Amino acid sequence: MEMGLKGKVAVVTGGSEGVGRATVMRLAQEGARVALCARREELLNQTAAEIRAATGAELLPIVADIGKAGEPERLIAETVKHFGRLDIVVNNAGREAASPFAEVDDDAWQSDLDLKLFGAIRAIRAAVPYLQASGCGRIVNVTHVGAKTPRARSVPTSVSRAAGIALTKALSKEFADQKILVNTVCVGLIWSGQWESRRLAQAPDQSPAEFEKWVMANRGGGTGIPIGRMGRAEEVADLIAFLVSDRGSYITGTAINVDGGLSNAV
Repeated sequence: MEMGLKGKVAVVTGGSEGVGRATVMRLAQEGARVALCARREELLNQTAAEIRAATGAELLPIVADIGKAGEPERLIAETVKHFGRLDIVVNNAGREAASPFAEVDDDAWQSDLDLKLFGAIRAIRAAVPYLQASGCGRIVNVTHVGAKTPRARSVPTSVSRAAGIALTKALSKEFADQKILVNTVCVGLIWSGQWESRRLAQAPDQSPAEFEKWVMANRGGGTGIPIGRMGRAEEVADLIAFLVSDRGSYITGTAINVDGGLSNAV
């Protein structure tokens, strides 16, 4: 299937591992030019080098902390300076932060909002003029199914992600006449580098498959995952690539679950 992404320029935040890395790889395979950012320079450069070697794509790794004011703006500015245009923004930067309400202080709330909500807001604000000029701008905000059906002891993440869904819907309506499409992908339990790090820290004697079964039994909200396994970052990346492509030209304002049927909300 021709996706119409060849020559397009994309920014992917949190692009060094997990869903971000898989998205950079998928876009690169389709011929897009991609700026990817993360905080850890060594891992970021390694990821860029591996994807560049695998695809031959033009990549621009930029070290940035999306949770800090000024950093998303710098990311967009450096991308446009290097590539001369911008067509796609994928706001993927984030980390899990789920605790009982009484244990989350103001600093933790603010840090989570700065990263997951204001990081996206600042990146989008800086990108909009270039997305308007593109004539086919695309924004995808990566959120979480827990934003639709929050479980107990899920703050501040569930609240930050719910705000991201609301932001998506509001901007989809505001930017539609400017030919900018805005969607969100709500992920469930996705196996990634973060889970592998947890396995090594919490249960190094377990195989990845054994640890995955434990995660599903303890993090599936008590309902289990109907498909019977955790998702893979590549499966999320495939959907993101479709949404930002010419094939997704009539889709905007949606919040699509990628969760193996876990969530009770559509």
